[in-house]
Amino acid sequence: MEWLNEYAFKAEEKMDADPVLARKVYTRLAERLIQAGTGSVLLFGTILEETNLILAEVLQSAGIRGFVGKLSMDISSRPSYIEPSAAASLENARRFVKNVRESVAHLDPHRQLVQPVLTPRFVPTCTDELLNGLGQLAQEESLMIQSHLAEAHDQVKWVKEERGEEDIKIFERHNLMTPRTVQAHCTFLDVPSLSQLRTHGTSIAHCPLSNAYFSTEPFRLREALDQGVKVGLGTDIAGGYSIDIMNAMRQSVIVSRMRDGQREDRHTPGSRSLTVDWKESLYLATRGGAIALGLHPKSGIFQVGAPFDAQYIKLFDNVNKNGVGALDFLDLHGMREIAEDMVEKWWCIGDDRNRTGVWVQGINVSK
Repeated sequence: MEWLNEYAFKAEEKMDADPVLARKVYTRLAERLIQAGTGSVLLFGTILEETNLILAEVLQSAGIRGFVGKLSMDISSRPSYIEPSAAASLENARRFVKNVRESVAHLDPHRQLVQPVLTPRFVPTCTDELLNGLGQLAQEESLMIQSHLAEAHDQVKWVKEERGEEDIKIFERHNLMTPRTVQAHCTFLDVPSLSQLRTHGTSIAHCPLSNAYFSTEPFRLREALDQGVKVGLGTDIAGGYSIDIMNAMRQSVIVSRMRDGQREDRHTPGSRSLTVDWKESLYLATRGGAIALGLHPKSGIFQVGAPFDAQYIKLFDNVNKNGVGALDFLDLHGMREIAEDMVEKWWCIGDDRNRTGVWVQGINVSK
């Protein structure tokens, strides 16, 4: 809450008061996302409908698949940055959903890139009345839901003290844990709670860098994957220093290795390692994210009939016989095929110099 009060609320309120600034910010955001190779993004917006409609318009124009969430908040915020009541918040959310859908209704289905997402910021900023109404609206309109769940010690403590139970129970009671729900962070969920998410079909957005800043607990990624929970990687965008999902891949592996190094049973025969490797992180940043977002069943794989969402990554320049960007290959005489260790080298030190194209639904958005 200290960070929200000092930075996030002020920035969001400033954009809500200045649509010209909002358009500038969101246009640059779209440019940065494409530069980083991100073609699909799930975003928390602000509380004002008009600002979120600007965000949706910008993403649609840029060719990015955008799941846009107008924040719902009726308590525990700055006096000047809050919705007046649960009823008003629900009416605003309903109107936002209608207007986003109408804004793309004239397009062919495969070109309707933006969708509205119901977004109770997190339990501390939402009354039970608001949460209950959002759960009903999500069911009526088959809407996606996003929020923060069990992210930080002070948030978990606050919810227990104010509401008498954990936030996962509150979300469940109000029908907000569904197969169309994505919960960010979830660092304080134990293994039984992770199993509850799997039962509900709820996805987790794992943002390892943001967790390092705002949570005193690392996410139990290995356990979530072993439980069969849907997990996709995120950067949190504002919750760290990098918008590039490649850094999130690397950070997820680093955190898992640190967790494994702290296991008391790490030298016990048969004990389960907590690490994830580079291939698993690459999966989470691509196919895993597509599954978490509920995209087309074949999204994230190269098959006939799958949406062509892809990046073109160049590792080696055959003309100059040099590696591209930070990659050096000094002993590859007559190279004809890409080897696995070359891909791993790109995973370790590659950057946007290796990215020569980004496609969303078959259209090159990086031109």
